[in-house]
Amino acid sequence: MSKAVRFDEYGGTDVLEVRDVPVPVPAAGEVLVRVRAAGINPGEAKIREGQAHERWPATFPSGQGSDLAGVVESTGGDVSGFAPGDEVLGYTYARAAQATYATVPAGQLVPKPPELAFDIAGSLFIAGTTAYAAVRAVAPGEGETVVVAGAAGGVGVVAVQLARRHGARVIGLASERHHEWLRAHGVEPLVYGEGVAERIRETAGPRGVAAFIDLVGDGYVALALDLGVAPERVDTVVDFAAAEKYGVRADGGMAADDAPTISALADLAARGELDIPIAARYPLDEVRAAYTELGRGHTRGKIVLLP
Repeated sequence: MSKAVRFDEYGGTDVLEVRDVPVPVPAAGEVLVRVRAAGINPGEAKIREGQAHERWPATFPSGQGSDLAGVVESTGGDVSGFAPGDEVLGYTYARAAQATYATVPAGQLVPKPPELAFDIAGSLFIAGTTAYAAVRAVAPGEGETVVVAGAAGGVGVVAVQLARRHGARVIGLASERHHEWLRAHGVEPLVYGEGVAERIRETAGPRGVAAFIDLVGDGYVALALDLGVAPERVDTVVDFAAAEKYGVRADGGMAADDAPTISALADLAARGELDIPIAARYPLDEVRAAYTELGRGHTRGKIVLLP
């Protein structure tokens, strides 16, 4: 048997259960992975709470999770490039990663670099591809100033580093307790809250802000436009209503959900050129506690389940 996270109705963390289920059998083109790590994400909580029903409805009983890393257990027919014992990372859109075993289309897996720890590998997909897509959308140039709202969250920590790799000057909005980490990664941190527009203008200087990445919502798209950022250089991954209203971009993980992107991010992390801080690790049976911590907010980096 396998253990897997399940819920039968929308609700809070109390609807989450870890159940015994049959070990899935890989179909043609699929790989059975013994999951060693599965990252958790705010979007999964919104789906479970029913907040995303119009866009991503749940079918009950529902599983959870997209990010995963583990070891190949077996393969279905028509699979080449993977064999039992291979260490892999990747993603599933079947809401099935938070389990001890998961079947994954072979095209959604890549080899895990030996130097990359499982907890980081299993937390990389959603945050990594979302950050990659957002940075690509605003196209930061050498010396330009980019503001990232939510700079210390799971996506933010990746986005600020990728923007810096483009040669941009990055202003990161985050709680003060994360400012030391941001400074250590070449980011100029600012606190949220009243007066943030003035603080951004003062920090940006006479050249102003060229691009803005919104990972929070709560009015940051309008703020970016008030700062004079062109709509095509504003990207939000959460405020889709604002994107439609103001004509800004809304590129997120689905704009970069491919094996080459996840492989490139994994290689950067394995070489120490991309830091993925792990805020907390939980066994699968403590999935409720993991999502409770995620719900408190202000977490730096990723929370990961270790089945």
